[in-house]
Amino acid sequence: MAKNVELLLLKTVETLGIVGDVVKVKPGYARNYLLPHRLAAKPTPTKIEALKEARAEAQAELSALRSAREKLIEQLTDVTVTIQRSCNDQGGLYGSVTQRDIADALHEAGHGVTVEYIRLSHPIRHVGSYPVPIQFDKDLRIEVTVIVNPDHELPDTAEPEEPPAESESSAGTGEETTSAKNAKDSSVNA
Repeated sequence: MAKNVELLLLKTVETLGIVGDVVKVKPGYARNYLLPHRLAAKPTPTKIEALKEARAEAQAELSALRSAREKLIEQLTDVTVTIQRSCNDQGGLYGSVTQRDIADALHEAGHGVTVEYIRLSHPIRHVGSYPVPIQFDKDLRIEVTVIVNPDHELPDTAEPEEPPAESESSAGTGEETTSAKNAKDSSVNA
C-alpha cells in the first residue's frame, strides 16, 4: 500500500485546501492531477514563505465568500420553487427534473445558487413536492421545497372503482360457481 505524499498547494483546490496549505494526498492524485496542473509542489521553507501573502489573500476571499453564502442561506429560508413539466395521467414525468432545472428555477427567483451546490440524490420523476438540500459547505446547508406541477389537469384517482357486476349465471355463492365450472369441464372432456 502506497503511503501518502506531502505537498504544498500553490493554488486553492476546492475540496483539498487553500494556497499555502501543506496537505497529504495519495501518490496517484499527486502524480496525475496536482503536479501536472501545477496546483502543488514539494514543500520547502522558501516556497512556504513565498506563499504567505497569497495565503492571506485566499483566507480573506474565503471569509468574504462564506459571509455571502450565509446571507444567501438566510434568503433561502422557507423558499419554495415551482416547476411545471409534462406528465402522463398517473403523474409520471416525461423526462425528469434535475439539479440544473432546480438551479435555473432558483436563479429565475432571484437566488444565485449554482448546480454544484444542489444535492439531489436522484432526479425527480413524478409530480409532487420534494425537499431539496443545498449545501455550500459542511456546516452551510439548507433545504428548499421544489414543487413539480403537471402541465395539464390529472384525472382524480382517489375514488375507488366499483367492482364489475356479476352475471346472472354466477349470481350464487362461490362454491356453486366452482361446481358449475367443474360440471362444464367434465362434460367437455367426456
